[in-house]
Amino acid sequence: MDSGAIRRRLALGLAVLTAGGLLAFMGAGSAQAASSCSGRKVRTLPFTTGSVQVYKRSGYVCAVTFPEARGARKRMSVSVQARGGRPVVDSGHFAHHAGPVTLYAGHRCVRIKGSVGSGSVSSGWILC
Repeated sequence: MDSGAIRRRLALGLAVLTAGGLLAFMGAGSAQAASSCSGRKVRTLPFTTGSVQVYKRSGYVCAVTFPEARGARKRMSVSVQARGGRPVVDSGHFAHHAGPVTLYAGHRCVRIKGSVGSGSVSSGWILC
């Protein structure tokens, strides 16, 4: 095999590996979002600047806030509070999402809050 053929095969192999890596990297945001909370999605709480996705599994409630437009870091927060308990909160300046926050609620009602920038949502007592 001549050196030109070897170089072409190496270049093709490198191109395939690079493309595979880029696809894995680009898909990581949605895969991470889907796998950041375990259980089944029970609610999506939309608001003007984003949404909060709520999951439930075996008495545990998990929530993640996603901005409408990802990329630039913005002020975000998410909280889950079981009735009679203190809220579990994640807040700060994030580019992709706030959370996940998880809390054992058992059979108690929970209140979910989320915000992105100036927009926010509060669920009231749900999942009773």
